[in-house]
Amino acid sequence: MNSVDAYAAELLEGLNEPQRHAVQHPGGPLLVIAGAGSGKTRVLTHRVAYLVRSGQCGLGEILAVTFTNKAAAELRHRVGDLLGRSTRGLWVATFHSACARILRVEAEKLGYTRQFTIYDSDDSKRLVKRCLEAEGADTKRFTPNAVRNQISDHKNRLRSVEQAQDLAAGHYDRTVADAYAAYQKQLVANNAMDFDDLMGRTVDLFERYPDVRERYRRAFKHVLVDEYQDTNPAQYRFLQLLCMDDPMHQAGPSGGGTGRDAKGGGEDTNALTAPLAGEEPGHRNLMVVGDDAQSIYGFRSADIRNILDFEDDFPDAEVIKLEQNYRSTQHILDAANGLIGHNSNQRPKHLFTEEGEGDEVRVRAMQDDHAEARWVVSEVERLAGEGVPLGEMAVLYRTNALSRAIETSLTQAELDYQVIGGVRFFDRAEVKDALSYLQWLHNPANTVAFARVVNRPRRGIGDTSVGRMLNHAASTGVTPLEVIADPAAAGLKTAAVKAVGAFAEQIAELRETLFGAPDEAGVGGTASGSDLRVADLVEDVLRVTGYRSELERSEDPQDEGRLENLDQLHAYAEEFDAEGTAGAGEGTGSEDAFHALDRFLQQTALLSDADSKANGPEGQVTLMTLHNAKGLEYDAVFLVGLEDGIFPHSRAIDSGELEEERRLAYVGITRARRHLAITWARRRAMYGPPQSQVPSRFLRELPHEALDETSPEAMSGQPSFGGSERGRRDFSQIGRIGRGSSPSRPGGPPRDLSSLGLKRGSDLVSSKADAPPAPTWQPGQRVRHVKFDTGEVVRMDGDVVVVHFDDVGEKRLIAGFARLEALG
Repeated sequence: MNSVDAYAAELLEGLNEPQRHAVQHPGGPLLVIAGAGSGKTRVLTHRVAYLVRSGQCGLGEILAVTFTNKAAAELRHRVGDLLGRSTRGLWVATFHSACARILRVEAEKLGYTRQFTIYDSDDSKRLVKRCLEAEGADTKRFTPNAVRNQISDHKNRLRSVEQAQDLAAGHYDRTVADAYAAYQKQLVANNAMDFDDLMGRTVDLFERYPDVRERYRRAFKHVLVDEYQDTNPAQYRFLQLLCMDDPMHQAGPSGGGTGRDAKGGGEDTNALTAPLAGEEPGHRNLMVVGDDAQSIYGFRSADIRNILDFEDDFPDAEVIKLEQNYRSTQHILDAANGLIGHNSNQRPKHLFTEEGEGDEVRVRAMQDDHAEARWVVSEVERLAGEGVPLGEMAVLYRTNALSRAIETSLTQAELDYQVIGGVRFFDRAEVKDALSYLQWLHNPANTVAFARVVNRPRRGIGDTSVGRMLNHAASTGVTPLEVIADPAAAGLKTAAVKAVGAFAEQIAELRETLFGAPDEAGVGGTASGSDLRVADLVEDVLRVTGYRSELERSEDPQDEGRLENLDQLHAYAEEFDAEGTAGAGEGTGSEDAFHALDRFLQQTALLSDADSKANGPEGQVTLMTLHNAKGLEYDAVFLVGLEDGIFPHSRAIDSGELEEERRLAYVGITRARRHLAITWARRRAMYGPPQSQVPSRFLRELPHEALDETSPEAMSGQPSFGGSERGRRDFSQIGRIGRGSSPSRPGGPPRDLSSLGLKRGSDLVSSKADAPPAPTWQPGQRVRHVKFDTGEVVRMDGDVVVVHFDDVGEKRLIAGFARLEALG
């Protein structure tokens, strides 16, 4: 064996058989289906090093594409370690940075100079806003961020301005398409590209100039792609043009992009034309690595068809599956395998490990979101006591709004935590805005709070006007509240005076709500505020100022999350009110309301202050959404909020996107190495007052063999219990909401729950009397609920009763926990 062969052979040591097969692939198209934790980065880095060490190509003849700069840096570093030398010349880059590098050389062919500017997302949003204003669009309805996202989707699908206009189905879409046209025109005039243009313009370049495409084809003898399941149509087309034998060709209109769905199909199929005559065949050395079960970025235009249909695009492709997992124990993998098996659009795989079975997965049903948070924190403390570092524990949830109860419980337990990919709850902009309104109502001299809220939502009160009002207040010794009563005295212009006057009317209404109407002398307040609750005041602020309505009108998906956060703030205020007014003064009603607000603001300030304090070297518990958790791993993972409508999200249920939601749950499960717990709450304050919840359908898809023995009952909404052997259980009816059955012994009568070791919520209860009743309600029967008052039963869905309440409309309640009272 010569030295080259010896060096290459070293790279195969320690790899399992499928990994070695992928690293030694002789060439041509290769799809590596890399299950979670199966060592895909190891395969990619060893493949690059093997190509170089075996003499198949030089470093400068390889293009390795990743999705993040961090992943690119890691890949380059690990290749350098394997080769034992510099990786200078190796193209390891994100899609966008690779395209930017190409365009810096070739931009003049597309009408740009090589010094073109790359606009970041803030630059793009500002330009979109100017274009919308120039078109006369209402930027409160057509928010720049939402319109920018729509334009981005068009570009990622390679749709030209003209195609976007042709596809516009209504006024909103037409406005977006017109903004797209104006925006793109301005980009070209400014010699600028946004991030999406970097992909689209490179595709445009390769399609317009076959000689340029051929030059880069020859330069890159091997192309490797990480996270292929996350590629969008533009990225797919870029790879197709670099590697395929007969790439389809169309010259896109100048200034408009190539303009079609690169995969074909759908509304853009006709945009692909015949292959170029006389073009040399591509080298076809394309290796893509990914996992269709982790395709969770459809909202970013990622197209799972790219990985599912790889053999359709490359009929001679070889497919290798990496199924041995090096991260998790087998019980965790069994849960993941069982869940994802319910997806129909997938490449079947079965993850296995040699790490042993490990702890069983635990599913716990909690009485409410507070009990859920307390249980999670108690488990964090227990695991920490057993030696698991806080930094090796993560709490994952579907939406950021679910973090609030967990954050509060962690803070009360004096456990340090970090929120990844987001901001701590009380530091989120919309939460701080609402609290700033309350702070200014409480203290009119608070200039910081005033400056924050005076133009939120946007009222046409610019920074110059705000500065003049603050200067006037400081120079005359009055509060900002007194300034807005006479804005002209602060030197504001006519338009600003009008805007401030409208704002002053809103504040006057809110102050009347808080303090009561002034008496005839204009100096006091009536007792009309005596019944005021802080939660009511929070809602009044959001309503009167127009803050809520602006977010509700928005088409921006991020604003949906902001509304959820404001609903959580309202729920937090509801909880504050429900805890009573211990320590409140015994004065007038207005004093009571004022002092309640004072205590509420003090409590939130103390929570925010405690959030900023670190606990020392033992680390921080990590909180994040499931989308942000992709690619990470922890010793212990808690998945919280597994309720239908929350996870899977109601939006996904309505739009039929359950498979992507299930893939998201799969990602969450496979983040855990040793310990996995999944929780849901029977009552949760998510979108207003606490409401009864039903367990997520995903829980019923988990294989019982992977779970501890109390989990199946928790999955169905039944009380958790133990005390019998797993193999003797009858699980046939567990988790089947709508079947009207309860767990029973095989062939025997229903269980006598008092004889079993019941659990309270998820913990122990003492007797049958503690278990919730499960009454059967008849359609048309009148009932009363402690929260929703009177209503009429619509129907029974198994153990869920549907009631139409006179004041709040239809609600779905778990019959055993609804505490309904029959009337008449």
